[in-house]
Amino acid sequence: MAYDDTATGRLLWQVTTRWRTAVDRAIAPLGLTHAQYALLGSLYVLTRAGQQPSQRQLADAAGLEPIYVSKLIRSLEAAGLVTRNAHPADTRARQLGLTSQGTESFLAAVKIVHALQDELTAPIGGSGSERNRELIRTLRALLGGPAT
Repeated sequence: MAYDDTATGRLLWQVTTRWRTAVDRAIAPLGLTHAQYALLGSLYVLTRAGQQPSQRQLADAAGLEPIYVSKLIRSLEAAGLVTRNAHPADTRARQLGLTSQGTESFLAAVKIVHALQDELTAPIGGSGSERNRELIRTLRALLGGPAT
């Protein structure tokens, strides 16, 4: 078999598409998409640390484009999962927070996604396997972050 120098990108795209579709299906009964779940997760971590991030700060923490975060936040606010309040220092910015319903929805989704993650990583030994830990290190390196 000849070396395929396009395999890395194609395979990453196929895996992430399959993964995202599986998560979307699994958490759809909660009224969430994979993107909304990921954003709620970042907001959950920040609010647990006592922060009320702006959309820009949340975008930075989530590694997403601010315009995409803005669209997601609007849909999450309409669903009653997040709040957007006036920022005390910047009239153009909004401070974000989770509602109690947002926290409950996120925590319910975490259980579903963790179980799904175990299922999806089973071919490489499961979530706690050395192969999965190596995959995480590799993906972090590809993202330009620390591989540890």
